[in-house]
Amino acid sequence: YAVSSSSTTGSSTSSNHIDSYLQRLQSYHLKNPVLVGFGIKDKASFTAACKYSNGAIIGSAYIKALENAIDVPKITSNFLNQILD
Repeated sequence: YAVSSSSTTGSSTSSNHIDSYLQRLQSYHLKNPVLVGFGIKDKASFTAACKYSNGAIIGSAYIKALENAIDVPKITSNFLNQILD
């Protein structure tokens, strides 16, 4: 698990230094996959995080999408479609 910033989860982060950090992690040829978390909230941040890693973890943005949800499967499907489309 690679943290994309030193901020609190769910807050806004800047991607200015994330690329070089993730490139450095990638250069270590680690045994385990690297997944990026913190600040991953939409398609743009997901795509940026995946550029130099094996994937990204979206937590707070997904939980926020579920607030007051009645149809969790539908909300989940819509959320994923927005990220992966």
